[in-house]
Amino acid sequence: MLKSFIAKPVENQAAAALYKRQLQWMLFVRVVFLTLLLGINFILQSAEKHIIVPSFYYLVAFITGVYIYTICSALVLKYFRRYSTFAYVQILIDVLLISILIYYSGGSQSIFTILYFFPIIAGSYILFRRGGLAPAAASTIAYGIILALEYKGYHPVFFEDFWYKPVTDMRSIMNLFSIHGLTFFITAILSALLSEKLRRTEKALITTTLKYDQLAVLYKKIFEDIPSGIITVINQKNIVSINPAAENITGFTSGEITGKDINKAFPGLNLDVDMNFRSEVRITKKDGENIPIGYSFAKLNMPGTEDKYDVITLQDLSQTKQMEMQIMQAEKMATIGEMSAGIAHELRNPLAAISGAAELLDACGDIKPRNQGLMNIITRECFRLQSTISDFLSFSKPVEPEKEFIPLLPLVMEMIQILQHTQDWPGKCKSVVDIPEKMDCWADPQQIHKVLLNLLHNSCIALRNIEGEIRVSARETEDDTGAEKTVITIADTGRGIPVLIMNKIYEPFFTTRENGTGLGLSIVKQIVNAHQGGITVSSNENQGTTTEVWLPLP
Repeated sequence: MLKSFIAKPVENQAAAALYKRQLQWMLFVRVVFLTLLLGINFILQSAEKHIIVPSFYYLVAFITGVYIYTICSALVLKYFRRYSTFAYVQILIDVLLISILIYYSGGSQSIFTILYFFPIIAGSYILFRRGGLAPAAASTIAYGIILALEYKGYHPVFFEDFWYKPVTDMRSIMNLFSIHGLTFFITAILSALLSEKLRRTEKALITTTLKYDQLAVLYKKIFEDIPSGIITVINQKNIVSINPAAENITGFTSGEITGKDINKAFPGLNLDVDMNFRSEVRITKKDGENIPIGYSFAKLNMPGTEDKYDVITLQDLSQTKQMEMQIMQAEKMATIGEMSAGIAHELRNPLAAISGAAELLDACGDIKPRNQGLMNIITRECFRLQSTISDFLSFSKPVEPEKEFIPLLPLVMEMIQILQHTQDWPGKCKSVVDIPEKMDCWADPQQIHKVLLNLLHNSCIALRNIEGEIRVSARETEDDTGAEKTVITIADTGRGIPVLIMNKIYEPFFTTRENGTGLGLSIVKQIVNAHQGGITVSSNENQGTTTEVWLPLP
C-alpha cells in the first residue's frame, strides 16, 4: 500500500511534466508552422491569382493576433495546473483559427483545409482518443458551417479579385462535407491508435529502463558494499576496476591502481587458467605492510568483445591468521599449564624441604663463616623458585573472581609501600598518586592486589638506576553503551618498551629480564579478562610506559 501510495504522486508529477512539455511544443509549432505556411504562400503567389489569399495587412493582423494569443497562452500555462483542460481549449481554438483562415482563403477552394489535421493529430498525441475525436468533430462542424455560408452566398468581397467559383450545388456541398468529415475522424482514430501504442511502448520502455537502472544500482551496491575485495582484469593483465573492500585490503585507491599491470602491482597473484581453487599469497600494501590474502578468480563472459575478462575476489587473512596463532598459543598454553601444574606440585615439596633444611642449619650456627654465602644463595634461590611456582599455578589454574567493593586509594598506597621496602624500588624514584579518597573498584581483593603489584613492579624495573616518576591515577567513566567503569592508569618515565617486542608483552614466558618468568603481564591480562575488563599498554622507548586498566562497575 505504501509503495503504491508513493508511486501515484510520482506518476502524476511525471504526467503533468509531460503534459506541460507537449503543450509548450504545440504552442511553438503553431507559431512557426503558421508563419512559414502563410509567408511562403504569399511570396509564391502567382499573377493569375488562382490561389485565394487575403491581403498583406489582413495576413499581418492574423499572424500578429496568433502571436499575441500564443504568448498569452504560454504565460497562462506557467500558472495553470489543469493541463488536460488547457490542452482541450488550445486545440479547439486552433480549430477556430484554422476555420477563420479557411473561410478567408476560399472556403471549399482553400488550400489550407489540410491544416485541420494539425489539431486532430496534436490532440490524439497529447490527449489520446478523446483528444483526437474532439477536434475531429469540431473541424467537421466548422467546415460544415463554412460550406453552408458559401452555399448561402456569404463570402468576403475581395474574393472577386481572384479566380473564385463558389459551390452552389447541394450534392457537391454534401460530398465535400462527407469526405472531409470522414477523413477527419479516420485521422483522429488512426492517430489515437498510434498514440496509445506509442504510450504503451514508452511505458514499457520506461519500466524496462527503470528495472535496468535498479539492477545496475543493485549490482553497483553489491560491488561497492560486499566485504570481499573484487578486482576485474582484462586479458589477465590490466586492472579495469577495484571495489572499496579491495581498496581497504591493498591500501591503493581505484584511481591509483586502475589501468596498471596486475602482475606488477601484486606479483604473487597467479591467474593460471587451470587454477580452480582458492589460494593464499602474501602481497605488499601501499604502505609497505606485507599481509596474507586468500584469493580466487573466475572468467567473465563479456558479449561483443574478444577481450578476456577475469574477476578476482580477495580476502584479508591477517585476522584469521592471528586467530589461528592465538588458538595454537592457547592450546600450547593449556598444555604447558597442565604440565606446569604437575611439575609445580612435584617441585614444591622437595623445594620446601631444601628451604627448611637450609633455614634449620643456618639457625643452628653449625655453618662455617666461609660457607654462609652459599647458604644465603640456597635460601634466596629457593624463595625465587617458590615465587615462580606460585606464578605457574596462578596462570595454569585461574580462579573465578569473587568481587566486592574495594577502596582503591588505600590499596594502591599499600602496594607502593610494599615495593618501597624491596630492592627493586629505584632509589631516585618518586611516586605520585591521584585517586579520590572515596573511590571504590568492583573486583576480587586478592586478584586486584596481584594486578597492581605486577604493574607497579614493572614500572620499578623500568626506572632502575635512573631518576623518574611513577604516577597512579584513577577515574570513573562510561563506555559507549553507557555502562560505568573504573579506569586505573599507571604511568612511568622509564626506559619504555621497544616497538619490536610490543606485540609480545602478553605472551606467557616472554621476558627481557634475566631473572623474570615472563608471566607477570600474562597473569594481569588473565585476571582483567576474568573481571570482564580490559588493559592497554602504550609506550615510547626511553620516554616511558602508560598502562590503563578498566574494570566494570555493577
